[in-house]
Amino acid sequence: MVTYLDAQNAPLKNTGQIRLHGPEGFEAMRKACQLTARCLDELASIVAPGVTTNTIDRFVFEFGADHGALPATLNYRGYTKSSCTSINHVVCHGIPDDKPLREGDIVNIDVTYILDGWHGDSSRMYPVGQIKRAAERLMEVTLESLMRGIAAVRPGVRTGAIGAAIQSYAEAERCSVVRDFCGHGVGQLFHDAPNILHYGTPNEGIELREGMIFTIEPMINLGRPHVKVLADGWTAVTRDRSLTAQYEHTVGVTSTGCEIFTLSPAGLFAPGLNLG
Repeated sequence: MVTYLDAQNAPLKNTGQIRLHGPEGFEAMRKACQLTARCLDELASIVAPGVTTNTIDRFVFEFGADHGALPATLNYRGYTKSSCTSINHVVCHGIPDDKPLREGDIVNIDVTYILDGWHGDSSRMYPVGQIKRAAERLMEVTLESLMRGIAAVRPGVRTGAIGAAIQSYAEAERCSVVRDFCGHGVGQLFHDAPNILHYGTPNEGIELREGMIFTIEPMINLGRPHVKVLADGWTAVTRDRSLTAQYEHTVGVTSTGCEIFTLSPAGLFAPGLNLG
């Protein structure tokens, strides 16, 4: 039985209960999420052929430090980096290293800052130089999948409506939806209830209520949906080595729909894509 409770009265651990946040929580999330969005905006001018993902990771750490925030991934369950950088067929949780990005790569950069105890979580795709049309199209489909999922959010619908909107669009575009990872509640905890699946049917899942805050972060593959985790325990890749992409927003459920906390201040949420 799913229960909902006022976030101010909830223990600071994942109990499986759904936290409902008031205006103070929404304002705190705006600040944390906008800091993350500003960092991701800055990275649009840094990602280029020859740049290493460690360089990107150092920038993420230093940007946060300059603004009084810490990366949530740093030392999280043994993870040693300030961001995740997932290149080409890496689905998620790619670990930054000293290997330079190459012309034609696509890379997802996932950043979560903790600001005043609140977590701002978002990720974007970046093209590295000139990319192939197949990669560009995958990024377009993935971004549209995310936005269709967000458009389904409003009080009274179930979480399955989000997944159904994403799955129906992505599969109609001859792409596949990764099942192994999902969105999640977020706020004063990095990962909280509920899980937000990116596939399903509208009558599945829990009912959305005003005050809920969670991420939507579909991972869409050009090939089959199956993934595997490498020996490092973090890096997830497509089993068929097909290209994969991901975009992520953090949203809060309002009385009429939802607020996207991680909108790009500079309009750079989809660098390299011509969406006009």
